[in-house]
Amino acid sequence: MAEFWADWGMVAYLAAAAWAFFEGETFVLLAAAAGRATGAIDPWLLMLSVWVGSFLGDQLWFTLGRKYGSKAVQKIPGAERKLASAIGFLERYGVLFVLTFRFVYGVRNVASAACGIAKMPWSRFAALNFIAAGLWAGSFVAAGWYIVGWLGEKGTLYALGSIGVAVVLYLGYRVVQYWRRPPPPAATQAPEEG
Repeated sequence: MAEFWADWGMVAYLAAAAWAFFEGETFVLLAAAAGRATGAIDPWLLMLSVWVGSFLGDQLWFTLGRKYGSKAVQKIPGAERKLASAIGFLERYGVLFVLTFRFVYGVRNVASAACGIAKMPWSRFAALNFIAAGLWAGSFVAAGWYIVGWLGEKGTLYALGSIGVAVVLYLGYRVVQYWRRPPPPAATQAPEEG
């Protein structure tokens, strides 16, 4: 991570923003930890870049939800269930939901779209989203930055290695699951009348 920043300089911050546009908790934690360990990454610039990226990503999903409704998220596996759940939480918790949904892994994009589908006013969502993106960016940069201080450099390397192994195992599990799933049923056609 530090080598990436050393090689790419300011472009690396743009890459961090792009990563946060889609998701990026792990990336932000690792970048902040690498910054603390090496001094190669400015935590303030990192926070600003992922704040902007996260904000813009959620604004896009909000806009897609508003314009296309539930069709905007149908291609995401399990999205319909997540969408129904997100709309229920939005109706129940309102502002609190918008400020906290990005801290729940795997629902961020669906939750932003849910706010658009629920016809939340654009200006209200944009203001809440901006605040929430800042809270998210600050929290994860600070967490990554202070993990190194808490665990020490050697402990951080072990922790990062463990995370890497866990990610590889999870991806392997998902690939095996994909290969093992039964093929979709073949569509049957009615015999043609002649």
